Amino acid sequence: MQQMTPQQSIALNHKRIRAEFPALHQQVHGKPLVYLDNAATTQKPEAVIDTIDRYYREDNANIHRGIHALAERATEAYEGARTRVAQFLNARTDREIIFTRGTTEAINLVAQSWGRANLAPGDEVLISHMEHHSNIVPWQIACQQTGATLKVIPIDDHGQLDMDKLDELLTEKTKLLGIVQMSNALGTINPVATITRKAKAVGAKVLVDAAQSVPHLGVDVQQLDCDFLAFSGHKIYGPTGIGALYGRLELLEEMPPYQSGGDMIKSVAFDGTVYNDPPYRFEAGTPNIAGGIALATAIDYVDQTVGLANIAMWEHELLTYATEQLSQVKGLKLIGTAERKASVLSFTLDFAHPLDAGTILDRQGIAVRTGHHCAQPVMDRYGIPATIRASLAVYNTKADIDALVVGLEKVREFV
Repeated sequence: MQQMTPQQSIALNHKRIRAEFPALHQQVHGKPLVYLDNAATTQKPEAVIDTIDRYYREDNANIHRGIHALAERATEAYEGARTRVAQFLNARTDREIIFTRGTTEAINLVAQSWGRANLAPGDEVLISHMEHHSNIVPWQIACQQTGATLKVIPIDDHGQLDMDKLDELLTEKTKLLGIVQMSNALGTINPVATITRKAKAVGAKVLVDAAQSVPHLGVDVQQLDCDFLAFSGHKIYGPTGIGALYGRLELLEEMPPYQSGGDMIKSVAFDGTVYNDPPYRFEAGTPNIAGGIALATAIDYVDQTVGLANIAMWEHELLTYATEQLSQVKGLKLIGTAERKASVLSFTLDFAHPLDAGTILDRQGIAVRTGHHCAQPVMDRYGIPATIRASLAVYNTKADIDALVVGLEKVREFV
């Protein structure tokens, strides 16, 4: 596929984009698949699938160890992928990029390495009410281990952060602020650069959860001025089981290992071990080599083949259309109506439970997510057990939205 410019309408090329994703071209329960569960995971383009296939067919070898040709090719491709991730995030050096299994492992790494080394009784960790469990539980555990206190920034009825409360809660006791850039349950986009500036003013470190934002908005760690940033490969059209943690190098150099084993050491003796330098200090054991290499392919697809500007423009148009169409469904209530949001439509129905609705939609070939979306505090905030979530990607069309609206009317008929 040739690279498109932002001036071109991505809709003109939409048929070609959909053709790149083989999983979209199937029937489910005898109906054409309408895939609207992209906040959970995206489908994969041919280029990513081909990269994984080629690695195992041609280059399969362990990295950083062997001197034979396959080992050298695998190592070169894997370290090339690290460089590509660093470029994508605008990190200062690829030494600031640690490969992880995904966002969850990346946040746990920071909590257990930086957190246990730097938190103490009297310190505070600040997160928001819209975090998903992976940016809540690691900090609960770290606070229990260190005696620090976890505090929460509230959100308003639209699903936006209460910035006045943020100012109240940020104090010299705040040692780390963990904030999601884009909510998986509400679609809210938080003003991370502003929040980071406020946190830095009191001396706090900042961790950004970019799991949802990376495929829609793109991120620039230098512009955000954050200390840590985590994302997952499978939400940016890459493989599952691979992700990355960006960490400011001077912090990584001070942090102890999170896990131990091969490749994170310089030397080992029974009377002591010398740890490797970052990022290898935090990458114990044989990694997901094919996943790392294919993550770079996915980034190329998003960043160069299609272009983030094109993706953002199309998804904004699609979100506007979907919001208008769903608002016409009687008995439907949108949860999450922030002024700045992207790609997520979370809603309830007064005529059907979310799980019943999801099951009936599935029988029509429509894949949506139902439940609490690993964000139970968000559901508690709205006094609901669950929502139905339709989440968008670059390959979705207005016809997908129309199918969802028709499907919801079927739900009304069946319940």
